[in-house]
Amino acid sequence: MNEPATQTGALGFFNRQGADPIARMLGLFLPLATILLMVLFATQSDAFLTLANLRGITLQSAATIVLAVPTALLLMSAGIDLSIGSTVAVAGVMAGIFWQQDLIWAGLAAGLAAGLVIGLVNGSLVSLAGLNPIVVTLGTLAIGRGIAQVFADNPIFDFPEPVVAFGAGSTLEIPNLVWVAIVVVVLGMIVLNRLPYGKHLIAVGVNERAAYLAGLRVKMIKLSLYVATGLGAAIAGIMLAARFNSAPGGTLGVGTELFVLTAVLLGGVPFTGGQGAIWRVVIGVLLLGILRNGMVLLNFSSESAQIVLGSVLIIAAALELVRQRLYRKQ
Repeated sequence: MNEPATQTGALGFFNRQGADPIARMLGLFLPLATILLMVLFATQSDAFLTLANLRGITLQSAATIVLAVPTALLLMSAGIDLSIGSTVAVAGVMAGIFWQQDLIWAGLAAGLAAGLVIGLVNGSLVSLAGLNPIVVTLGTLAIGRGIAQVFADNPIFDFPEPVVAFGAGSTLEIPNLVWVAIVVVVLGMIVLNRLPYGKHLIAVGVNERAAYLAGLRVKMIKLSLYVATGLGAAIAGIMLAARFNSAPGGTLGVGTELFVLTAVLLGGVPFTGGQGAIWRVVIGVLLLGILRNGMVLLNFSSESAQIVLGSVLIIAAALELVRQRLYRKQ
């Protein structure tokens, strides 16, 4: 890359001063769009702004946030993982198998181990062997879904009471799963904004060759990010299995990768890497959660909802293209 890339929300090796006014306006698009969307749905449905509904939106978004944070960090380094949906399924199924036998901690360990193994496989093939990340993770997407269906051709359900209570319960009036998402967000922000590792992964996304020549362990950074993404997907799978008291191998996590990538792109993390902010990614997830919730309240068909979500992905990609062109002119 001949030009430095900006980074929002974390100090990087490269920085810019005095962003273009249009770029600043684009930076405000996401929070403003979220507010306007909430106003729109509130005027169309009396149920939207109720405490129960808003609580439901945050609960539904919790697992997605847990997925989106490591996915965003990976994308900031110019990596990508399209297998997260299948990893969610494998982890949920593995945890569920042990939970059916009242082995709660063994289930947690099995689910996390599944995510760790898939992350290691993806990271080793991409960062160490040098294979194309899209091809590799599409392959593990298919393999993972097959493994989940082998172990749970029929849904696994009827988990121990502590698991169900955690998935459906609250602490200090906040759902337990939302607390998990908050912890992951805080950890993600610390890694990106406060630790040298955050600067390093951004540097890799800006210019991998330059980062290597600067002495960074590029391969290990990329490997660790794939492992983190696998673990994030595993935690999300465990959360969903506990919430629904079920782990259907064929449907758990289906379409998750598209939803998460849309949220990350909306949050201003480009496919080319080199910039991003965790708080914006969280807003991107919440915007999509609000949009999905509002469409349900307004009785949109599932087909119409898919069209809208696909359109949002295209809009996010278009906005990112505009931002990148504005940065090149500076």
